Amino acid sequence: MTIDEKAEATEQAKEQQATLEARAADSGANATAAFRKKQGQALEVPPERVSQLATEVLEAIHEVIRKHHVTYAEYDALKKWLIQVGEDGEWPLFLDVWVEHVVEDVNTAHRKGNKGTIEGPYYVPDSPVQQSPAKIDQRDDEKGEPLQFQGQVRSVDGSVLKDAKVELWHADADGYYSQYAPGLPEWNLRGTFEVDDEGRYQIGTVLPAPYQIPTDGACGKLIAAADWHAWRPAHLHVKVSAPDHELLTAQLYFPGDPHNDDDIASAVKPELVLDPKDASDGAGKVVDYDFVLDPVAG
Repeated sequence: MTIDEKAEATEQAKEQQATLEARAADSGANATAAFRKKQGQALEVPPERVSQLATEVLEAIHEVIRKHHVTYAEYDALKKWLIQVGEDGEWPLFLDVWVEHVVEDVNTAHRKGNKGTIEGPYYVPDSPVQQSPAKIDQRDDEKGEPLQFQGQVRSVDGSVLKDAKVELWHADADGYYSQYAPGLPEWNLRGTFEVDDEGRYQIGTVLPAPYQIPTDGACGKLIAAADWHAWRPAHLHVKVSAPDHELLTAQLYFPGDPHNDDDIASAVKPELVLDPKDASDGAGKVVDYDFVLDPVAG
């Protein structure tokens, strides 16, 4: 390689890195905008519950301060960081990565059907609807190994839910989500799929890649200061719905991913790890995964 070729390669690498950083910076603002858009009527919470929750959260913070003798310098650094979280639009990212998994556990503990997990910050409603079997929206030259994702949707009593829908979205082979990274088609690797009369779905897509959550903003500063990693294992996002049944929100993971055991979002559960098989024609993988939904109580 000549000197000029090396210089050109270096410049291209810099441009690529700048693009990746811009994508990370944009994702926080996009997540905040999406969250605001999907919020409906204001929640009315009795003052007694607001007081109870707020008081106990503050008491927990007070206990940490006393236990670890937090200094004024550390306190001021915290204030500065909290301000930056808001300025960077990263409150949805922060809460979804480090808090949501506990909220999900508490709110789905009663279920007898499939386990779920966090929604995450990158969900977009109203994705294009197709009748299964179908192929998810993707670029003609979409990178990644082909994946056929299929199964059946049933109720906990075993009955078929022929009016069910499976929403699927996931990152591409570079770890980026459409509508949260520039240069991707609006609905790339996003779709809503209606099951057939036997409750079955069959979706053609590609294997997603592991990725790091954005690290160029306030959340990244926390990760660096704590010497944590920022990786999420490769996963598929799903929302499965049917009339008179509870909505199931889940992420489905792949065996062998090095971050299944130390996911930054603490969202991996053994029941959510898939079992991919080689496709019979040798083109990619096939995953069979059934969804069992709980009826709405009452």
